[in-house]
Amino acid sequence: MNRLQGWARNAWRALVRVLAGPNPEPVRPASPRQRRAEYAALVAATIVSAAVNATHVHGTTLGGAQRPPGTGQVLLAAVVVLPLVLVAMRPMLAWRIGWLALLLSPLLPAAWWGGWPWGPPQMLVLLVTFCLAGVRQRRAALWWMWALTLIPWVWWLVRDIPNLNGPAGATLVFTVVAVAVDSIGSRLRTQRALATQTVRTDAERARRAVLEERTRIARELHDVVAHHLSLIAVQAETAPFRLGELPEPTRAEFAAMSGVAREALTEMRRLLGVLRQDQPAALAPQPQLTDLPALVDAARRAGVTVCLSVPDELGGVPAGVGVCAYRIVQESLSNAGRHAPGAAVAVTVHQEAHAVQVRVANDPGGSAVRPGHEHGPDSDDGYGHGSGHGHGLTGMRERVALLGGSLSTGPTPTGGFEVSAVLPLEKTG
Repeated sequence: MNRLQGWARNAWRALVRVLAGPNPEPVRPASPRQRRAEYAALVAATIVSAAVNATHVHGTTLGGAQRPPGTGQVLLAAVVVLPLVLVAMRPMLAWRIGWLALLLSPLLPAAWWGGWPWGPPQMLVLLVTFCLAGVRQRRAALWWMWALTLIPWVWWLVRDIPNLNGPAGATLVFTVVAVAVDSIGSRLRTQRALATQTVRTDAERARRAVLEERTRIARELHDVVAHHLSLIAVQAETAPFRLGELPEPTRAEFAAMSGVAREALTEMRRLLGVLRQDQPAALAPQPQLTDLPALVDAARRAGVTVCLSVPDELGGVPAGVGVCAYRIVQESLSNAGRHAPGAAVAVTVHQEAHAVQVRVANDPGGSAVRPGHEHGPDSDDGYGHGSGHGHGLTGMRERVALLGGSLSTGPTPTGGFEVSAVLPLEKTG
């Protein structure tokens, strides 16, 4: 019983939607240019249909003589095809008007070819509006449209036409068309739902990539800050022994500094402990710009031709900037070896008064970073962590944005690929 009631409710809602519901969204949204082309084609088709329908209308018969059609009959022949103009933006409204014309036209004194109460263009317009409106409707609403269309069809034809072979054949053809529209509409809705889900999945994957990269960056910054706090605590504790005899207040001050540093270190570890669920905390400092030669040597041993240009003296580079620059070079070298095998790579680091510039460019033959294709499906993320999805470009952007810098990636004039980053030594607004 509950199942039957549910079916009845769904059927009733579908009927209400057919008779008075809003127009559903297009299965495949069109661009403004496509819309204009559709309107132009529909206006032209409507004019042609109205002209053809007006030429096929016959006047009434009086005393055995055929009278020419009057102005009202010609106007009726033109009006009944006007729903075709609305079918692009208001398909359900166009079908409703066409259905009313199918129901009410036989009440007016006019006759068309073959003795039917409707002209061939009017029937064609109704079929077009049914197809274009029905393809956007769910199955229940579509078959309500089919049933409602058959009501005036059967009513007027059974009353006025003695030979029902033509109407029966037309009804069969109309039913076949309804089945085809149902199949096409279901397929288009499935494709649209799949495309929508794909977009959502990609957006969720990108959001997750950002969160994962931010977590990784937070881990590295945790290690850097923890290392510095540990050094402060150790130096504050050992200062009285290294500096000789000190007054008691000074010793107490150093002891307080050491206690505060260790307390801050403990609180920071507790606050960021959730970021270390997959690996133990490490107090070793993260790699810096001074570690780039070792990184380049490792890339050369892997078969990548690398030219490194680094200033002899890199002074005053904060640890966060050093880690960011190192990771950018690491990721770019990894991708150059993967996507441009055999291509030479040039790594340039230049320090100015307020910023560090990092540039990694490879020769033609591939791309060091390709948005959306930075890694293969099972490759390493360039940081020593298998990621399953490539997030190299995302990681670079997150790191540079954290420091208030700028990152640019793209092809070079010679056909290679370049990654360039400007990292301020002090974060700006």
